[in-house]
Amino acid sequence: MTRRPLEGLRVLDLGTRVAAPFCAGLLGEQGAEVLKIEKPAQGDPLRELGPFADGPDGPYSLYWSVEGRGRKSVTLDLSHPEGQEVFRRLAAQCDVLCENFRPGTLERWNVDPTRLNPKLVSVRISVFGQDGPKSNRPGLDRNGVAYGGLLHLTGEPDRPPVRPGVTVTDYLTALFAAQAAMGLLYERDARGTGQGGVIDAYLYGSALRILEWTIAAYDRLGTVRSRRGNRLDYAAPLDNYPSRDGKYVCIVGAAQSNFTRLCRAMGRQDLIDDERFVTPAARAANNDEINAIVTEWVAQYDADEIEQRCVDHDVIVGTAYDAADLSMDEQVLARGEILAVEDPVIGAIRQQAPFPRIVGQPLEVPTGAPRLGEHTDEVLAAVAGLSPSEIDELRTNAVI
Repeated sequence: MTRRPLEGLRVLDLGTRVAAPFCAGLLGEQGAEVLKIEKPAQGDPLRELGPFADGPDGPYSLYWSVEGRGRKSVTLDLSHPEGQEVFRRLAAQCDVLCENFRPGTLERWNVDPTRLNPKLVSVRISVFGQDGPKSNRPGLDRNGVAYGGLLHLTGEPDRPPVRPGVTVTDYLTALFAAQAAMGLLYERDARGTGQGGVIDAYLYGSALRILEWTIAAYDRLGTVRSRRGNRLDYAAPLDNYPSRDGKYVCIVGAAQSNFTRLCRAMGRQDLIDDERFVTPAARAANNDEINAIVTEWVAQYDADEIEQRCVDHDVIVGTAYDAADLSMDEQVLARGEILAVEDPVIGAIRQQAPFPRIVGQPLEVPTGAPRLGEHTDEVLAAVAGLSPSEIDELRTNAVI
């Protein structure tokens, strides 16, 4: 039988787009039941973000297909007093609430998390946090990347900053928030406090937290860290080197043992004793020269040839994969990292598998992303305890 550590817990996903829904989804992948609250007739804006596949009723968001999976959809208008009362009834039967509205929104809707179920663990995700001079500003992932200091460090030194390829602070904040939620759940249940709590997670904070030594170096040394592209001032050789077939191969040869193995892979044992490269400090001082030598070597071969030579000599190496590469890679396939999810609108579609996994347990395939309001009647009856006539009245009043 599959172990589902959070089975029996119930999560209210009140979020939109990525951060809060992803946090809720992570808890769902560990066994919790996730109830997604969406605005009637409109739903989560993520449903309207591309890329799109052809669906029976028009374009269908593949973004939604991936990040909307593994939950039930309930339509409910929280700006309506009746909707607020239904929400309070749902919250009384839930363990975790995940939301990412601008601070103060839930209070305006009369569903302040601190006044709901005292056992509820509330995850509040925003760009700038729940207080402070910038807390009420609108924003998205790119603001978090910028204000968290990560954008300034990303890209080539002589070119403008470049945003990371995915909405990294949305996902990163969700990860931090899910970990914090697990901590409060443990305290509530395992330690028997019976009390929930409120988690303040914010996009710029997640970026700031992973800036390594950036703040410490500024504080103690006055150093303002800047973009260095794919290289590091203090470590070489290290870069994403272009191969003959137009791919990029990341090789890490800065440490002495790695450099020695790389020289042997290149057939350049002479470099091992070259005074310009004989120590890590010497290589750092001659960064351009040693990287130019590796660049010239890689350019003579296809990426798979370079990778195999490096593997044969135990050199740290990795080819920059695109989606086609990932879909065919033997490691990805062997571990089942991509699986088919049965989407109720467009049928089976290959997506990333849940991550991480419990050793010795079979991988559980998530349910497909629900249609808007697909589970409204079911959830309002089973969780909120509403009768069919009460549900009909809510629908008549456009509350659901």
